[in-house]
Amino acid sequence: MSKIKRKIIHIDKKKCNGCGLCVPACAEGALQIIDGKACLVSEKYCDGLGACLGECPEGAITIEEKVVEVFDEKAAGEHMKKVKRKEPLPCGCPGTMVQFLESKKKDEAKKVKIPSELTSWPVQLMLVPPHAPFLKHANLLISADCVPFAYADFHQDLLRDRVLVICCPKLDDAEFYQAKLTEIFKLNISKSVLVVHMEVPCCFGLIKIVKNAIEASGKNISFREVTLGINGDKK
Repeated sequence: MSKIKRKIIHIDKKKCNGCGLCVPACAEGALQIIDGKACLVSEKYCDGLGACLGECPEGAITIEEKVVEVFDEKAAGEHMKKVKRKEPLPCGCPGTMVQFLESKKKDEAKKVKIPSELTSWPVQLMLVPPHAPFLKHANLLISADCVPFAYADFHQDLLRDRVLVICCPKLDDAEFYQAKLTEIFKLNISKSVLVVHMEVPCCFGLIKIVKNAIEASGKNISFREVTLGINGDKK
């Protein structure tokens, strides 16, 4: 095992929130989420170019120079082939942890039918046309897919008087969504943007996507975020 002094990434575990955005940014597959934190799988898989730096919303990844294994392009290529053959979501992200949730049942006798507050369609960001008329002068609610299922009062507390778009920062194409939101903000005058996401680390990527889109649009838009626990409580 030969070692030389060269550039390689360094991960500050205290800053890392385990969002996993850095993992797909590494073309060599050198990064993996282990126990809720980003980790370097092997020094020989990291080329030290730092393509993952710009993806970290917490600034937890930096470049340092030290004596490490020589970058092995062939080994990295073979490793990447194995990574691509794995089952979906092999990252160990805490947001994929299987668990039971305690049901908060209410008295059936007091059950009432609550009307929907949805005022526009479609709602999937992938399908929403940037020029849709309902986006003009809208108070926009950008929600992670799981939010309406976890938060029982989603319609009355969050959706009322807002235009809804939903997406998943973990499973969907983050670059595509950032570009599309940028176009939406450029073409429309948005009164405000409320981003609602789950407490799991990978869901925090939605904040970065929206903030980057607002900045790229050059618009001055009021921004607010809400974090929800998987048990439906606001954080």
